[in-house]
Order: sequence, then structure tokens, then C-alpha cells
Amino acid sequence: MADNTKVNAQIIDAINQVQLATMGPQVVITSGAGKAYQSVAQSAAIAVQDATDALRNISTIATTAVGVAMAQYLATGEQKYADVLDKAQTVMKGATEDYGKIGAAAATVLKNFPSG
Repeated sequence: MADNTKVNAQIIDAINQVQLATMGPQVVITSGAGKAYQSVAQSAAIAVQDATDALRNISTIATTAVGVAMAQYLATGEQKYADVLDKAQTVMKGATEDYGKIGAAAATVLKNFPSG
């Protein structure tokens, strides 16, 4: 049995136009570049989020150490507990600097990555 169904030429033209609009070489290249940029942006954001978590965790540890050291220093007057306060500040300063460097590096990578 022969199939006598004919497709309207306008339908075929519409399908061809959609295919050209979505699968043309320049569209595919631009779309791929955009997806790559979005992936790099997401990776940069995750790096900053991880650095934020690390800074928060270090802050918690340093704050706890300061609290314990201060209590011991007030109870005993021993200098070794006062020294912990300086060390905790040094740790926090280093962690804050690292956080800034990570944020700046992530921003630089994203800024220098072609967006399409």
C-alpha cells in the first residue's frame, strides 16, 4: 500500500529554518563557548564557597582556642596561655589572606575566560 500523504512545503521549510537556527556551526560554537563559561563560573563560585567554609571552620577553631586560653590565663596567669591568643590571631590573619587570594584568583580566572 502506497503512502499518499504529502507534507506541506511550508512545514518542511519551517523545520529546515529551525534546524539552521539551532544547529548551524556558529550557533553550536557560540552555545558551546557559553556553556564552557557557565561551567567555569560555577567552578569559581564553588571554590569561593569552599574557601568561605574553610574560613568559617578556622574561625570557629580559633575562637574556641581563644576562649579556652583566656579562661586558663585568667585562672592561672601563665604566659603560655596568653601566647595562644597571638597564635590564634596569626592563624585567622593567614586564613583571611588565603580567602582573599582564592576570591581574587577565582575572579581573575572568570574575567579572563572567553564568554563566547
